[in-house]
Amino acid sequence: MISCPALFISAPASGQGKTTFTAALARYHRNQGRNVRVFKTGPDFLDPMILEQASGHPVYQLDLWMVGEQQCKQLLFEAAQTADLILIEGVMGLFDGTPSSADLARTFGIPILVLIDARAMAQTFGAIAHGLCHYQSDLPFAGVVANYVASTGHAEMLAESLSNDINLLGSLMRDESIRLPDRHLGLVQAEEIDDLEQRLESAAQHIAKTHLAKLPAPIPFSPLATIAPKRLLEGVRIGIAQDASFAFIYPANIDLLQAMGAECIFFSPLHDKTLPDIDSLWLPGGYPELHLAELSRNTNMHAAIRKHHNAGKPILAECGGMLYLLKSLTDKQGQQADMAGLLEGEARMAHRLVGLGMQGLSLDDHDYTTHTFHHSELTTTLKPEVYALRQRGNKQGEAVYRDQRLVASYLHIYFPSNPQGIARLFS
Repeated sequence: MISCPALFISAPASGQGKTTFTAALARYHRNQGRNVRVFKTGPDFLDPMILEQASGHPVYQLDLWMVGEQQCKQLLFEAAQTADLILIEGVMGLFDGTPSSADLARTFGIPILVLIDARAMAQTFGAIAHGLCHYQSDLPFAGVVANYVASTGHAEMLAESLSNDINLLGSLMRDESIRLPDRHLGLVQAEEIDDLEQRLESAAQHIAKTHLAKLPAPIPFSPLATIAPKRLLEGVRIGIAQDASFAFIYPANIDLLQAMGAECIFFSPLHDKTLPDIDSLWLPGGYPELHLAELSRNTNMHAAIRKHHNAGKPILAECGGMLYLLKSLTDKQGQQADMAGLLEGEARMAHRLVGLGMQGLSLDDHDYTTHTFHHSELTTTLKPEVYALRQRGNKQGEAVYRDQRLVASYLHIYFPSNPQGIARLFS
């Protein structure tokens, strides 16, 4: 067993500023020379990009359903061996979802810090803090932080509204210069924010004025007996699309492929003219709709992918990766562009969320945890190989399409949920 200071950052709802605050906290302590490890609750690709730049370390997922309690326990223990501080950013509101952020914090005994957007609010701040703190009696609470505070007087009113058993750990003044830009799937990708470093440094300065400038009390993390995955992909060269249009990749997925012996080779469908020398291909999700012209013009890459497929080699195409393989894709402005043309059908970006949530997938007698989050609608004559099942309600979920060794879907698979199945997909 090992001990390490840790905090779980949550809020009453989405949009309260959790990611900006967690990034600020990570950057402040990193600037003090501390090794900060950050985790993100639930399925998310965009927040971890910001948190990775703030902390200087890859950000892994923690989720009792998608990742599983045992792997969450192992990830936390491994981080605690070298970290001076562990931060976990929650998902949505503290009690949202089954399991929720509260369930995760309770499972590992990590003190919860609740960030509350205090705009247009005075004494009600205390009522919300009281409700979150006492809604479930067995939660470890560190305290609350008021966000987007208007003035010193406003901060005083908020502090006076709290009951004596709730600690106010800080009041953060409104500062538009540190806010992170967003778009339809969430935050803008870190590499697209030109002044991200400046925003992170400015945000870190706000932490210096709070009680959070000091490390929280350490909590214990215990080890887990683990078995290394079999090297079922020994010598297999897997090409992985990674650029501004395809970047939704969990570090845990890459870790698993490499632990099973695969060689991961990254390439860019935007800029490269051909595929590297590979045995298998992974096209992850991302924002192909934001790069229609460039992706459409790169017909050499289209031809290379079709040649790979015609040779009977494996392809896994997830969400944006699947859209890229269609005949065409239309963005929100109505601009249509030809895609790789490997899959029959077309997709159009919608002005609303079309798919969201965790789903279980059973494919070739292998079960996976997956999730979906997209704003596009697919029109195709392809017949689904199978449908996933929604985690909540167990209703029909996303379709999975197959053509020879090509597997395509809106689903994002969490690879460690079934190493043997992943080895079968790529071998």
